[in-house]
Amino acid sequence: MEEVIKIEGGQKLKGSVRISGSKNATVALIPASILATKGKVNIFGVPNISDVGHLSQLLRSLNVDVIQHDNEHLEIDPSVMVNIALDHPAVTKLRASYYFMGALLGRYKQVNMKMPGGCYLGPRPIDLHLKGFEALGAQIEYSQGSYKIFAKELIGAKIYLDIPSVGATINIMMAAVFAKGRTSIENAAKEPEIIDVATMLNKMGAQIRGAGTNIITIDGVEELVGCTHEIIPDRIEAGTFIVIAAAAADEMVIENVIPHHLEALLSKLEEMGVPMTIEIDKVTVRGSDHLKDVDIQTMPYPGFPTDLQQPLTPLLTRANGESTVKETIYIERFKHCIELQRMGANINIIPASAIIHGPSRLYGDKVTATDLRCGASLVVAGLMAEGVTEIHDIYHIDRGYENLDGKLRDLGANIWRENVE
Repeated sequence: MEEVIKIEGGQKLKGSVRISGSKNATVALIPASILATKGKVNIFGVPNISDVGHLSQLLRSLNVDVIQHDNEHLEIDPSVMVNIALDHPAVTKLRASYYFMGALLGRYKQVNMKMPGGCYLGPRPIDLHLKGFEALGAQIEYSQGSYKIFAKELIGAKIYLDIPSVGATINIMMAAVFAKGRTSIENAAKEPEIIDVATMLNKMGAQIRGAGTNIITIDGVEELVGCTHEIIPDRIEAGTFIVIAAAAADEMVIENVIPHHLEALLSKLEEMGVPMTIEIDKVTVRGSDHLKDVDIQTMPYPGFPTDLQQPLTPLLTRANGESTVKETIYIERFKHCIELQRMGANINIIPASAIIHGPSRLYGDKVTATDLRCGASLVVAGLMAEGVTEIHDIYHIDRGYENLDGKLRDLGANIWRENVE
């Protein structure tokens, strides 16, 4: 038996939805918490997603005390942590487990762990992370699918990233907080989630400046202490619901949003002709039957997010004309297009790009969520399609969206879970 999500399309959505805390910040903040050499770290706004459960399992395997309070509050006490090899099955279930590399290396000068897993989006090497650790003085050994990273001491260094990788920026930042002297990360990624991690580490006593710019400096300190921190709203969940509203709502209010984090998406939707009202912490979207074609190229923040090109693609099937999506970050991130073709989308896939010919009608079918944002794309398509869409491998969706089907039901969607043979 397998649990699937079924959606009967064509229902007009209405109402308001509150966006959860950022998944991409959470999966870095939880490993960062173990850098506290004394005291507890209390994180608020933690989304109820399976990745959080897997990270909590990894913390417990390190003898870290983790308490999940019912109001999106995680209490983490690393005071009796033990640095054992991380070969727990959860490591291979999520890519963000690699943040334990930087955190454990920073705190103990040694880490042993299996190769991290996660969604397959084409080549996603961690060589930039490893080069950063080596620049700080670490040695790296790899054998039988596991990394051993160790150093007598970590010494601050000037590190230039070949590409502005979010993961590498955060991982090097965490490894450098206890390094002797000053570390600078040049060509650093600028995503809001990096600012959120730096903010929490600074509350704990770290000396990090420049997060959100392309040069981050870290002056090493002797110890970090516990703190209380609230996670920023999830800009990708917010973007997904804004697209859902444009695709399937009469009028919908998306609350707990930082519109500044979504400027690339909002400007593209305005270009398409989606009627919107943007306020300080919410966006109101009204449906429109007259959408224009647009061209999108994914770029590092503040450019168009790679995580939102998949949820946006089904909406482009409704636009009049030919829209192009060019992917510069994960060039194989087009498996959702194959699933959308099953539903009637007129899409040509060429290397690193998709051309969407619209308008074309979508019809319900059996489809598979090949990764997290593909799953979101199929939910958007299911809401737009005639008939019933049946989405398989929904564990990908549960990895990154808190109660997506429940939130949609509250807005008037006919969406449910079912066990099928």
